[in-house]
Amino acid sequence: MIQEFDELSQSEIELMHQAPILVCILIAGADDHIDNREIKKALALTEKKQKRAKSHLLDFYREVGEDFEDKLKIVIQSFPAQEELRTPLLKKTLTLLNPILKKLDRNFAQEFYKSLLEIASEIAKSSGGLLGLNSVGDEEAKHIDLSMVKDPAKY
Repeated sequence: MIQEFDELSQSEIELMHQAPILVCILIAGADDHIDNREIKKALALTEKKQKRAKSHLLDFYREVGEDFEDKLKIVIQSFPAQEELRTPLLKKTLTLLNPILKKLDRNFAQEFYKSLLEIASEIAKSSGGLLGLNSVGDEEAKHIDLSMVKDPAKY
């Protein structure tokens, strides 16, 4: 288990582990369609973060990365298929991170928050623009700042 999670309940730890997946689903599904490019990008990002994350997050992403594709598919299926129903639930669930982040070491919380923003940005860029290259669509742009999760640097 990750040392920074020592003071968290099991449900809080599970939400922390699900957070990168929830962000992927929120952004990838913003246009009402989670396409293969977005799923592949999420998998690639997780693999990259297992090797190159900030030192505090390496162990976290190693845990999250185990069976990531299966976890992603399970979580996708646990939410409504329709974007207009799914997005509010995802945003509400991500809001639950705020009190958890306050419990964590400030540096860890800030790195975690920044990594979620990076995931959001990379997923948004994965299927937008000319031939799907590095452009954020209008739907993704509405959520890319993850406004429902407060920046730990500000509290």
